[in-house]
Amino acid sequence: MIGKTVSHYKIVEELGRGGMGVVYKAEDTKLKRIVALKFLSPHLLTDEKQKTRFIHEAKRAPRLTTPTYPRSMKYTRPTDTRSW
Repeated sequence: MIGKTVSHYKIVEELGRGGMGVVYKAEDTKLKRIVALKFLSPHLLTDEKQKTRFIHEAKRAPRLTTPTYPRSMKYTRPTDTRSW
């Protein structure tokens, strides 16, 4: 994924990976800022419980206001998951 562009986000580096997916550092090419992108693992895309948990996390994340935790601005469903 490093070097690829997803929507208007250019993937810069992998920040971490865990049970739900992978988090990447990316550049928002429209707003010229650094963001974090989290991708749900492909094997969980068919698991409704995990997808619900992922969306719930995305909705709650903006409430956190610490300098070490990135704000969640949006979440979306991928149209093509073959490369993820």
